Amino acid sequence: MDIEFVAASAAFPDKAAHALIVFEGQALSGRAAAVDQASGGAISRALSASRFTGAKDQLLDLPAPPGVAAARVLLVGAGKSDAFSDITAEHTAAQAYNAVKTSGLTSLRLELPAPGREPRAALGVRLAAYRFDRYKTKEPPERKPSVILTQVVVDDVDGALAAFSPLAALADAVAFSRDLVSEPANILYPAEFARRVKILEALGLEVEILGEPEMHKLGMGALLGVGQGSVRESQLAVIQWKGGGEVQPIAFVGKGVCFDTGGISIKPAEGMEDMKWDMGGAAAVAGLMHVLAGRKAKVNAVGILGLVENMPDANAQRPGDIVTSMSGQTIEVINTDAEGRLVLADALWYCQDRFKPKFMIDLATLTGAIIVALGNDYGGLFANDEDLAAGLLAASTAEDELLWRMPLPAKYEKGLESLAADMKNVGGRPAGSITAALFIQKFVNGVPWAHLDIASTAWKKPSGAPTIPEGATGFGVRLLNRLVADRYEG
Repeated sequence: MDIEFVAASAAFPDKAAHALIVFEGQALSGRAAAVDQASGGAISRALSASRFTGAKDQLLDLPAPPGVAAARVLLVGAGKSDAFSDITAEHTAAQAYNAVKTSGLTSLRLELPAPGREPRAALGVRLAAYRFDRYKTKEPPERKPSVILTQVVVDDVDGALAAFSPLAALADAVAFSRDLVSEPANILYPAEFARRVKILEALGLEVEILGEPEMHKLGMGALLGVGQGSVRESQLAVIQWKGGGEVQPIAFVGKGVCFDTGGISIKPAEGMEDMKWDMGGAAAVAGLMHVLAGRKAKVNAVGILGLVENMPDANAQRPGDIVTSMSGQTIEVINTDAEGRLVLADALWYCQDRFKPKFMIDLATLTGAIIVALGNDYGGLFANDEDLAAGLLAASTAEDELLWRMPLPAKYEKGLESLAADMKNVGGRPAGSITAALFIQKFVNGVPWAHLDIASTAWKKPSGAPTIPEGATGFGVRLLNRLVADRYEG
């Protein structure tokens, strides 16, 4: 999707839809009124024959009347003017794009009812226009997006371009993350994931890839145990962005199970194809590092990706096996489908041991229990540090990637006690997301830490935000980028 910022006097491109974002009760004020005047009042007459009031999520799509240069006029309700926000600007712009994307028109012109949020509207269109179609060889033309250019009307073109630059870097990073999650597991296995991250060195990142020999030397028995049933070699990707001088880095760790069969504790066949996105946490961390480099963030950041495949061959880890983690703590593997926490155990320990970060945040599609608890609109937030938790909650609200704070009661650790090892990898069905977080906490070594369980938000069903097409969401990239920008740069 090409984005242009243009003055109101700029000529319309061919085959254009003219979208007017309007406030509730003020449908034909400002620029909308000017378009109505040019049409000789035709839009007013169409409004009088409709129920369109400008309420949030309302749409009115009209053939352009004489006097209007576009092929169609689209009114998009933004709700009350005093509630108009960056997110509202994104969503209304995305709704406009979604309404005409397969119409046969080739361009869209957007006009907002108030200046200042045009770059966020452009971001909304970029995010809504994402499509993962590289494996489609036959598709009816009417299903293919036809709109390839969006013009956003602004008063100051240069200012809008400058404001959009970091948002364009964000859109690129979200698309990168969504691509990773969308790929099938026969294409995106650990080594291929690592290769795609290595390519990000072109942005100025430093990327190291550790293979199984290096991880064996480090004693990463928990991570390596997960991947031992796969013919695909496990990897640990270490990504550094050095934009903040000689200061302590901040760190992000992602679970990257490129496919999760459940191992010997095999999952049901129904829905198992979705387990290609069990690396959504690692994809989010990779996307975050992408945007930090893309917008040249003034911060030192580290991203660690534990990349494995959980398969049930003759060499696979068995229920009852005991593994020794990099920390030296031993783990009795009760359920091989509780594998993500084993990957994070070694990745987090490695991160704190090597980099001594200011804090660590891990992201993982960790538990089905978080979906039972929170549905599909909130990720679960667990934290041992109040300031870090507060920053994450504020960023999640600002970027509409919502988190809900969950408890970490120490008494629930009793469920992790093992007769034969230092701990078990599961604590039973009750409070499954909480006991999983308590398990992970045993490997942070006192560093300020937060765990985001994003099993509920990494993949989107047909309903939801208009900026997120059905499929991979890239959840986590935006909120972590906002956290860094608001609290840790400079």
